[in-house]
Amino acid sequence: MIDVQEATKVIRDMLPVMDPEEDYMTIVAAEEKIGASEALRKKELEEAHATLKALSRTLDAARVSSTRPASVPSEGAHTATLNELDGTRLSLAKAISDSEALVASREAELANLKEEARRLELYDPENEHEKQLDGSALRLAIYKGLGFTPVMDKKGNVVKMLVRSQSGDVHTVDLTTGKSDFEYTQQLWKLVSS
Repeated sequence: MIDVQEATKVIRDMLPVMDPEEDYMTIVAAEEKIGASEALRKKELEEAHATLKALSRTLDAARVSSTRPASVPSEGAHTATLNELDGTRLSLAKAISDSEALVASREAELANLKEEARRLELYDPENEHEKQLDGSALRLAIYKGLGFTPVMDKKGNVVKMLVRSQSGDVHTVDLTTGKSDFEYTQQLWKLVSS
């Protein structure tokens, strides 16, 4: 324990060194310094908090902008969409190519049909038919169909007529007997209808 007398003696020895007014001013100056320092520290702390809040908002904005929005597809979905669109583009290109080939084919066919139409406009079927058919052969076929078969001599003249009747009998008519054409016609029709 400290002796009271000894403490009193130390205080008395220090009295000439102590100046209460000066000590008071030192204390007031120290308190002012501490207050100013505390105000400065408080101001710096508030500025630091404001800077921290601004940086936090910037960080949040950066975080939001760096994340993919819900309306934007994911990287895999985007790749799948691009692949699908490429496939669609290729199929459309093939369809266009096929259509162009078909158009070219149809144009060639149209040109051929126009040429054929022009040829057909110039074509005379009656004249061609006459060239292809021999009138004598046609008449002969008609006569045979009716039941008449002409018999010719070596010079190509009709001398006899074979007549097949409706009953199936075959009759011969000699055309060199000198009768008129009308009489021969009557006789031939009479035999064919018997």
